[in-house]
Amino acid sequence: MAYDFSVLDAHIKETEDWLMREFGSIRTGRATPVILDSIKVEAYGARTPISQVASISIEDSRTLRISPWDKSLLKPIEKAIQEANLGISVMTDDQGLRVIFPELTAERRTMLIKVANEKVEQAKVTLRGHRTDAIKKLEADEKEGGMGQDDVARYKEDIQKKIDAGNSLLEVHAKKKHEEISL
Repeated sequence: MAYDFSVLDAHIKETEDWLMREFGSIRTGRATPVILDSIKVEAYGARTPISQVASISIEDSRTLRISPWDKSLLKPIEKAIQEANLGISVMTDDQGLRVIFPELTAERRTMLIKVANEKVEQAKVTLRGHRTDAIKKLEADEKEGGMGQDDVARYKEDIQKKIDAGNSLLEVHAKKKHEEISL
C-alpha cells in the first residue's frame, strides 16, 4: 500500500501561503497595496475591503493612491485606514486618497526583522505539527496491517524530506523579507 503524500503537501503549501500573507502585513519602507488588504470600510451598510470600493495603485516607492469609485466613500476610507493604526499617514485630495509610508528607522527595521523571524518560527512549528500528524497516520496504517516496517521507515524518511524542503522554502522567503526590510 502506497502512502498518500497529497495531504501533507497541501498542508505544507497552506503554511507557506500563510507565511506570505503574514509577511505582506509587515510594513517595510516601501509602499505595497497588500498592507491595506485587512482594512474594511463601512460602505453601503456593510464592512467591505478597500479593494472592492476603490482602485489602489502605487504612485512612488513610498506612496499609494486610492481612487474610490464613489467619492462619498473618501471619508470612510480615510477613517478606516487611520483606525487600523498601521503607522502610515493619509491625505485626501481631489483625486482620492494618498497613503504615505514614512521612512523606517534602524530601530524599527530591527523590530520588523524580529517580527518576521517570529512568523517564520510559527510556520516551522506548524510544519512540525503536520509532520507529527503524518507520522501518526503512517503508524496507524502500519498497525492496521497495511504496510511493512521497511515501507514505514522509507515513508518516514520521505515525510522528513518534504518537511525539510518546506522549511528551506520558508527560510528563502524569510531571507527575501529581511532584505526587503533592510533596504
